Amino acid sequence: MRISTSWMQQSSVSNMLDRQSDIADTQNQLNTGKRINQPSDDPVGAARALELSHMTADSAQYQRNITAANARLGLEDQSLSSSADVLNRVRTLLLQGSNGSQSDQTRSDIATELTQLQQQLLGLANGKDGQGDYLFAGSQTGTQPFSWQSGAVSYQGDDGQRMIAAGPGMQVATGDPGSAVFMRVPTGNGSFTVQAAGSNTGNALAGSSSVTDRSAWDGGSYTIAFTAANAYTVRDASGATVGTGSYNVSSGGSIAFRGVQVAVTGTPAAGDNFAIAPSGQQDIFTTMTNIIGALRTPGGGAGMQNIINSQFANLDQSIDTITRARAGIGARMNALDQQGSLNGDLSLQYKSALSDVQDLDYYDAISRLSLQSTTLQAAQMTFSKVQQSSLFSYLR
Repeated sequence: MRISTSWMQQSSVSNMLDRQSDIADTQNQLNTGKRINQPSDDPVGAARALELSHMTADSAQYQRNITAANARLGLEDQSLSSSADVLNRVRTLLLQGSNGSQSDQTRSDIATELTQLQQQLLGLANGKDGQGDYLFAGSQTGTQPFSWQSGAVSYQGDDGQRMIAAGPGMQVATGDPGSAVFMRVPTGNGSFTVQAAGSNTGNALAGSSSVTDRSAWDGGSYTIAFTAANAYTVRDASGATVGTGSYNVSSGGSIAFRGVQVAVTGTPAAGDNFAIAPSGQQDIFTTMTNIIGALRTPGGGAGMQNIINSQFANLDQSIDTITRARAGIGARMNALDQQGSLNGDLSLQYKSALSDVQDLDYYDAISRLSLQSTTLQAAQMTFSKVQQSSLFSYLR
C-alpha cells in the first residue's frame, strides 16, 4: 500500500485540528462551569437538564403565586377583622339602646352613630388589594361589589373565587365573594326566627331561642298565640293546635314544643302572637338598617324591643359569619405556608439533580485539558518530523 507524502500531511493536520477542537471544548466548559453547553455534548443529559430546568421554573412560579395569595388573603383577613370590630361596636351600642333608661333623643343619637358605622362597614366591604382589585367581588374583581340602591345595599359581584396554583394539583382560593360574607347571613338562631306580631298590645318580649332536639324539630312555621296573660296555644301553619301551656307572668319562662324553645318575658295580652318561621337569609346592611329604624321608633316600648331582640340575633349571626370566613382564610394561609415549605424543599432537590447532570467536575476537566494539550504537542512534533521526511533528504 502506497502512502503519499500529501496524505500523511493532511492526516497530521486533521489530527491536530481535532486535538485543538477538544481543547476548545474543554476550555469552554471551564469558562461556563457546565459540562453540557449544547445538546450534542450529551443528548440524554441535555434532555434531563431541560426537564429539571422546567421543574425548577415551575417551583419558582408556585412560590411567587403563594406570596401573592398570602398577601391578598392577609388583606382580606385584615378587612374582615375591622368589619368584626365594627359589628362588635354595633352590638355594644345596641345593648345601650335597648336599655329602658334611654330616651327617644339618646336612642336617636345612638342610631346616628350606627349610621356612620354602616357606612364604614360598606367601605370595608368595598376594599381593594395591592393590585387595585376588589377583595369581595368574587371573580368580578374590577367591579365595585357593594353600592346603595333604592335605600338598600346591593351586590354587583358574583359567587366566584379567584384560584391560584400553589403546587402540582393544588388550587387555593385567594378570596371570598361578598355574597357569602356580607349578604347571605342566616337569620334568627340559624334554624328558626321569632317575630312578634305588629298588632300585639301587651309588653311580652321574645328573647333567646334554640333547638333542643334536632330529631323533633321539623323546620316548619308555627304561631305562639296567647289566649290569656297566663296561657298560650301553639299552632302549626294550617292552624292545628300542636301544644298548649301556662305562662308565669311574674317570672316569664321558656315555651317549648317540637324540639325548640323560646324564652318569653313580660306580660302578654290575650291575642298577642309570636311567629316561628324557618331561618332565611339577610344581608348585614339590612340588619343594621332595621336596628337603626327600631332605635328611632318614638316612645320605644315592647314593639321596639321585640324588633331589637330579633335583629340582635341577626347581628350575632353576622358576626359568626365573618368569624367563620376568617377561620377559612387562616386555614388556607396555613396550607399555603406548608406548600411553600414543600416547594422550597423540592426546588433544592431539583437544583441538586440539575447540578449533578450538567455541572462540570473541575478536577476532571483540568486533567483532561492537560492531557489534550500534551496530545496536541505530540501531534505537532510528529507533523514537524513528517514534513522533514522526503526521498531527497534520504538521498543526501
